[in-house]
Amino acid sequence: MRQVSDSRTDSLFYKITFCGVLLSGAIAVGYLTAYVGELVPLLTIFISVAVVFLTVLFRRPITGLFFLLGYGFTLFFFSRELGLNIQWGIGQELLLLLTWIATVFYRDKNEWTVLSSDIVWLTVAWFGLSVLQIANPSGVSVMGWLNEIRTTALVPLLTIPLTMLLFRSQKHLNTFLKIGIIFSLLATLNGIKQLYFTLSPGEMEFLTENARTHMIFGQLRVFSFFSDAGQFGASQAHFVLICFILAIGPFAYWKRALLVIAGVVLFYGMMISGTRGAFFVLSGVLVGLLLTKNFKILAVGLVMLLCLIMFLKYTSFGQGNYHVRRLRTALNPTEDASFQVRMNSQLALRDYLQDKPFGGGLGSIGANGKIYNPGTFLANVEPDSYWVKVWAMYGLVGLTLWFCMMLYIIGKCCGIIWNIRDPILKIKLIALVSGALGVFISSYGNEVINRVPASLVVLMSCAIVYIAPRWDMKPDETGSITSVIKQ
Repeated sequence: MRQVSDSRTDSLFYKITFCGVLLSGAIAVGYLTAYVGELVPLLTIFISVAVVFLTVLFRRPITGLFFLLGYGFTLFFFSRELGLNIQWGIGQELLLLLTWIATVFYRDKNEWTVLSSDIVWLTVAWFGLSVLQIANPSGVSVMGWLNEIRTTALVPLLTIPLTMLLFRSQKHLNTFLKIGIIFSLLATLNGIKQLYFTLSPGEMEFLTENARTHMIFGQLRVFSFFSDAGQFGASQAHFVLICFILAIGPFAYWKRALLVIAGVVLFYGMMISGTRGAFFVLSGVLVGLLLTKNFKILAVGLVMLLCLIMFLKYTSFGQGNYHVRRLRTALNPTEDASFQVRMNSQLALRDYLQDKPFGGGLGSIGANGKIYNPGTFLANVEPDSYWVKVWAMYGLVGLTLWFCMMLYIIGKCCGIIWNIRDPILKIKLIALVSGALGVFISSYGNEVINRVPASLVVLMSCAIVYIAPRWDMKPDETGSITSVIKQ
């Protein structure tokens, strides 16, 4: 009885002490706020959130990857609305590094052997080639190289192995898909708000600075949370593809209905972005339908895609709608002035790069080229395409290696999926690889695959497919198929 009494006394003591600490902290914050200003409560909130996040992260490191994915969708929202002269892009590298540290110290045993995979070694090799670009004879700025290598090679190097280490079940895959779909739906809702209601102060400032590309004939190209309308449209198309492919899977009818509704909403988000390149993300559906091994669905899908192309190319129905008219120009590139400008730029790049097999170096073209290498030839050329950007930075040698690497990884993913036996797992993986292929193809027209959130989704998707055979169904003693993972 005495032990019980002592235990209750100790518990009461700790509760009183905890309340005393909280009360003292609140008084201290109030006092400092009165004398220092609003920075004190903001700093207090930040520290409190950081402590909670780090506690959760070191208990469940995969939380870091899920948080990173959500951050990728909202990064530019924070950048526009909060500003604060902070390089918000560094946040993704910081999250990845913290997650790596938490993974190393995770109390459970990590299966490090999973990293002995060709996708990891290819990523390491690409990072090594990118590091060597600092010695490119073109003499680009070291700061330009440093800023470019982060998205080009460092983020893939940190993300792919980490995903393979931490994703251990279909439950993690389900969470990954839910986060992507939910944030995409929120992005569409915010886009509808921009188009039909009002812009926030940060959005208005962005539009003022980018009116030339985001106000076409007085019509807003919606950009939502993203860096620009092009990225918004491509990301929406990415998840349109994922939702519609999942909707043909062996799920309950209500789940399939919700996926179809989500796909339709996201398709509308793609349309109001006014992004023609997003249309080519949907081309990934062809490989997705082939991987289903269901030739009836494949035939129906091909007919639907053909009907959409014929509707856009050979009819004028809906021409009065700006978004339909804008999308229709994607199938008539020769009549588009911007397409001709791109072709002329590529011809000029071809002449410039003839004697530069390893390109002009990282950070020589695009935004980093303008900032860190002003006045140079490449800095004055708009890449308008990630394929072209890789060609300009790495040369023909680097472009060939990158192109072959991407085709090999996507092809290997297709081979893995072809042999998956669990129908529920299979359709999820088909959705991922179809989206990744669509983003890769659309990156010929825009910089998509190297920008968040598309870059994170594609990298994590490929890594997930590589480790998915561990979650596949296994034959039981009677010869039937039994799932290892319960849905």
